[in-house]
Amino acid sequence: MDISVHNLTKSFGSLRASDGLSLHFAAGKIHGVLGENGAGKSTLMKLISGFLRPDSGEIHLDGKATSIKGPGDALRAGVGMVHQDPLDVPRFTALENLLCAAPRWALPTRAEARATLTLLAGRLRFTLDPDTPVTSMTVGQRQQLEIVRLLACGARALILDEPTTGITAAQARALFEALRRLAAEGNTVLFVSHKLDEVADLCDTVSVLRAGRTVGEQLAMPQPQARLLQLMFGDAAASRANAEGDPRRATPGAEGAPAWRLEGVSAREGGLALHNLTLEIPSGKVVGLAGLDGSGQQILLRLLAGRARPTAGRVLVAGDDLTGASAVAYRRAGIEYLPADRLADGVVGALSLSEHFALLRPAGLTVDRREARRAADAAIADYGIKATPLTPIMALSGGNQQRAMLALVPDDCRGLACEHPTRGLDVASARGIWRRLLERRDSGCAVIFASADLDELLEYSDEVLVFFAGRVSPLLPRAALSTAYLAELIGGVGFSNLERTT
Repeated sequence: MDISVHNLTKSFGSLRASDGLSLHFAAGKIHGVLGENGAGKSTLMKLISGFLRPDSGEIHLDGKATSIKGPGDALRAGVGMVHQDPLDVPRFTALENLLCAAPRWALPTRAEARATLTLLAGRLRFTLDPDTPVTSMTVGQRQQLEIVRLLACGARALILDEPTTGITAAQARALFEALRRLAAEGNTVLFVSHKLDEVADLCDTVSVLRAGRTVGEQLAMPQPQARLLQLMFGDAAASRANAEGDPRRATPGAEGAPAWRLEGVSAREGGLALHNLTLEIPSGKVVGLAGLDGSGQQILLRLLAGRARPTAGRVLVAGDDLTGASAVAYRRAGIEYLPADRLADGVVGALSLSEHFALLRPAGLTVDRREARRAADAAIADYGIKATPLTPIMALSGGNQQRAMLALVPDDCRGLACEHPTRGLDVASARGIWRRLLERRDSGCAVIFASADLDELLEYSDEVLVFFAGRVSPLLPRAALSTAYLAELIGGVGFSNLERTT
């Protein structure tokens, strides 16, 4: 399917996310779309796929102007979008999700739905069992299911927004092979990413957005990375990012008293459990959590933030026993949680940054809106958030949402539990987030984070915990790890040897 947009404009209040965009994407190709966070990439994709409606401009599919009033219209026209967080019903099986999400004309019977799922999964070499509940699937498998659903409904153009965030390297390779196969069959793929190496490996062309405008269109790949960075950030910003270098070079201070101590803790969420875990997380350190998706990292983070309760054992924060206490009690003790799903668990999407500060700083029976506005102004300036104090958080890009969420964390935070803290962020935004997290560490805060990116784990961790099927390694010094060794441990190779040494 040939896709083109002409003078497409979309504003959120005073923020113009798409500013007269005109782009063309030819059929049978994989097109990369690059830009820093807030450049307008996701907004453009949501306009094409019907999740947003433009203020002005036109969308042409196969040369014809097409009115797209919603995702259903887009899918009927042959355009489907795979979001960072797959759209599914967790308690349903893969087959039930396919049935409830597809229109009756696409999959009229349960038998046809099962046959279609099996056929498409086999064709794309996906590992999908129709009867597996979504709660038992990895993020990569849920993403595969979403692709199958869109193809079953007749999609001839697939839009993928940061699809490799939160999936393993093996799942990313399987995804890339499937996308190449689909493009070879004449389908169109729009691949939105901030990872330049992935775009270079996968895409036939790349277009670059900056501040809602096109600064590079249909550039044939490969392109020099320096050229793409210059287009994404501008000459001055790209030079500054290179000059600043990697924030991990900061040296951690001396290890402090434990921010958290777990004594014989067991916990269960869904089909996964942690058993008899005894662990100390020191203050003034960054601890990375490595493992395949669904190996237990999220359970630990939620335990440390009071979002999950142990079935046995004790959880202590700075020596105080908070076993079974509420998340509010953990926050009062100085513990903060940055979840991966920002809009579902981290912030209230419809509220502005100013309103969030008002909620966090209650003044008796009244709300001090002026003080909240001052705090929001200061956060925007200090964290480089591209927004006004009154912009709804859900109207911001992923990077700006992440910066906003971090700006809301109090300065005296004792422990910070982060789930994929740079999820979906461009290189400059990710460095900015880590610079802030390392500042927290250097002030004595314990920072513990989960990531699927081995490079990120090895770059920023002082110590690493490896998870394998609900089992947890001892704390491993960063200096004792290499990429190859860490990958082996994540896959279970040599894991038992670690347990025998404890």
